[in-house]
Amino acid sequence: MNPLAELRYFFTALGYFTRVPVPRWVSYEPHYLSAAARYFPLVGVLIGGVSALVYLAALRVFPAGVAVLLSMASSLLMTGAFHEDGLADCVDAFGGAYTRDDVLRIMHDSRIGAFGAIALIMALALKWQTLAALPPLRAASLMIAAHAASRAGAISYLATLDYVRAEGKAKPVAQRRGPALLCAAIFGLPWLLWPDGPRGLFMADWRFAGAALALLFVLRFAMGRYFTRRIGGYTGDCLGFAQQIFELGIYLVGLAWISF
Repeated sequence: MNPLAELRYFFTALGYFTRVPVPRWVSYEPHYLSAAARYFPLVGVLIGGVSALVYLAALRVFPAGVAVLLSMASSLLMTGAFHEDGLADCVDAFGGAYTRDDVLRIMHDSRIGAFGAIALIMALALKWQTLAALPPLRAASLMIAAHAASRAGAISYLATLDYVRAEGKAKPVAQRRGPALLCAAIFGLPWLLWPDGPRGLFMADWRFAGAALALLFVLRFAMGRYFTRRIGGYTGDCLGFAQQIFELGIYLVGLAWISF
């Protein structure tokens, strides 16, 4: 393993998924992005970590609802709403088209329709209300866990589904690399083991992690079947849609968990 090459792959992933500046020596090549897939969950850790810090800092001044909104705004600024755009495009396409060609055409359209706007508002509102209802340390740690694990879940489709466009932003990523995807799981899923903040570093909550992983598995299976049935595989927008659903699902499991 070449440390310099691995660092280049990490910065490639960071530059692709966020607006965070990367060193100038990190030139872009399509095969870099394919190799960088293993680091997508680590980018999620960074985004979730910044969101958690903004949230905890804002809590010193503002109510929980405002603090969560500020943390969400920070993540949207970091990513340029990259995955949220995929969510809106997918809902517009799958909700407003019947044939495969129409789905792909609408998905490729940069404009947002009624279905996409409603889905985006509902998803953001659910995140806001769910995180605001959680105890502060649990909410902060779940932000990190959800951003990391949801990205690991989304790119797992690279191993089982076909990329359906001849060209596209996600085309360089669409390579079935088993070892890279295994690394992505290792980087992204263990964060589910500490949903209670610092306490979880020493007392991992295996039951919560198991429940969250079970939900991710069910969602992954259901969305994969749906993508295959409607368009024969996935697009980059489908991966963004999946990441948002996985992230929201983890937050909802976290809120439900404290109710029992």
